[in-house]
Amino acid sequence: MSTARVPYAAAARSLLRTTVINAVDELVRARGWKATTMADVAEAAGVSRQTLYNEFGSRQALVEAYVIREIETLLGEVGVAVRENADDAHAALESAFALFLKLASDEPVVQIIVANTGGTGELTRLLTSVAQPVAVSQVGELIIEVWAQVSLADAQLVADTLVRLAVSHALFATGSPIETAREVGRMIAPFIDKALGLS
Repeated sequence: MSTARVPYAAAARSLLRTTVINAVDELVRARGWKATTMADVAEAAGVSRQTLYNEFGSRQALVEAYVIREIETLLGEVGVAVRENADDAHAALESAFALFLKLASDEPVVQIIVANTGGTGELTRLLTSVAQPVAVSQVGELIIEVWAQVSLADAQLVADTLVRLAVSHALFATGSPIETAREVGRMIAPFIDKALGLS
């Protein structure tokens, strides 16, 4: 059985984007977003500035790609936690929520915003206007995948609510991830039971 080959150009572009975004991550962790220039990124990634601009177009587009990649990485971990507890929706959502908050506490994008350092306004806007819709969509799809009996409308409502709460608590923590997840779980439990047809 033959496997489909990825065209060279597509594979090369994917590798380039991964290399560049990894370089952004290293630089942002070391010095913050405001102090990270396109020239710095190009040097760290081992490419020319022209290559960087050809691929991403602008610093704005580069940071959008970086923020989305970081959110998708967090959501990948969240998906594992949900699937591991698929037989108990309450446990699944609470463990996933707590895991997201725990991982977000080490996320440079979140740390920069919380610390109120340079670049805060730009990153806050990207987190809410770019990354949040991506997260809502993916969490909604995850809910439908794991609990097929949940309607699309209910899945989207739960996803939107959980993502908004998760972002808010990640930026302005008021308790430990486990405590926060437990309280959020207690609050949405009646709706979850109704969506699952348990009440």
